Amino acid sequence: MRRLLHALCLAVLPLTAQSLDLDTGRPAPGWHIAVTDFEGQARLAGERVTVPKPAQPRVPSSRVAARRGDDGAVTLQFSHSWIAQLRWQGGQPLDLNAYLPQGTVEFDLDVIDLAQGGLKFKLGCGKDCERKIPFLFAGRALAGQGRQHLSFALKCFWREGDDFSAVDLPFTLEGTGSGEVRVSRLRLNKAGKPTTACPDYRTQSVTPEPLQESWAVDWWLPRHESKIAEVRAHQAAGRRVDLVFLGDSITQGWEKEGTAAFARHFAPHHAVALGFGGDRTENLLWRLRHGALDGMAPKVVVMLIGTNNTGERLEDPTLTVAGIRANLDEIRRRQPQATVLLMALLPRGETPDDLTRRHNARINALLPSLADGQRVRLLDIGPALTQPDGTLSRDLLPDFLHLSPAGYDIWARRLDATLTPLLAP
Repeated sequence: MRRLLHALCLAVLPLTAQSLDLDTGRPAPGWHIAVTDFEGQARLAGERVTVPKPAQPRVPSSRVAARRGDDGAVTLQFSHSWIAQLRWQGGQPLDLNAYLPQGTVEFDLDVIDLAQGGLKFKLGCGKDCERKIPFLFAGRALAGQGRQHLSFALKCFWREGDDFSAVDLPFTLEGTGSGEVRVSRLRLNKAGKPTTACPDYRTQSVTPEPLQESWAVDWWLPRHESKIAEVRAHQAAGRRVDLVFLGDSITQGWEKEGTAAFARHFAPHHAVALGFGGDRTENLLWRLRHGALDGMAPKVVVMLIGTNNTGERLEDPTLTVAGIRANLDEIRRRQPQATVLLMALLPRGETPDDLTRRHNARINALLPSLADGQRVRLLDIGPALTQPDGTLSRDLLPDFLHLSPAGYDIWARRLDATLTPLLAP
């Protein structure tokens, strides 16, 4: 009865001109909460719901559920999940332009458990447009602290040129891995006071930081330390490291699908592959500033970085290129004798009109400005990986992003022509 009376009162409360109460015990009229897993979704219409599994789930062990408590708070429980979300959706699109630049997104958050999970907050901004704030480290620091009031500047979700006149996803709470969090009193204020910091999108690509993903946080720093130890082992054995590869999961793949090609083409040069899955330009920059290239004097450094800036936040190409430039500058400072072979971003997405493919092409169009043809050389192997009609083959890129053994063989052979004279005694 108490919850029924509470709901009836909320149903007639108007949304004031100065604030939008998206959820103060129930969603605002016309809106509902969708609870989503990577492979399905359900509507939180009653007190609790569990996202149903498909007949043949890709992640059989995952579970995502949500419940509404007597106090009106919504709890999201997720385990072994790629992506688990609470999405406020379905209402009349909101014109939030009037809430800029002083507006805030405010809510109470209770992090019950996030030891094996991650957290992000998102806001939709139109077709193919989504803005997010990472909150893994900050979220874990709040675990066990009880209900905390968070207030983010709406500009945390805004980018130059964005149009917030028809926002149909005004808030999403996203978890990854395993965890349990509770959210309540969700409101948009036209003139609020931010109390919680967020990354500045204009400098994010050039601000060094460790990778902030739940699936990487346990291995990322240990791998960094193990790679430094690998270089020290070469040094202790009197082996000269002439060739270094820097990058993300595609570069890390030299140790997996590309093992055979790496052994044939690069092992004689005592090559070191410093690829870290998920890395964006700022994560590679952190590694460079924390000893990744110390203890060696390579003749050539091959760098491929930036596609995760696209995949994670569809970043403005000029900002991604600024991140690539920052890494080039760091390499030049630390290894001035090395020639840098800058790789153009590989094609991704099955077809030429794929959004991320087109975005990477815009980045690639700016890369020639970073190469002088001598100390920094540019190599684009994209044409060798695409079909005549521009589509990608699963034989070379099984998931239309990462290379197969055959794909690594193509990359290695394309590298040979450039590397052979540079690595000559």
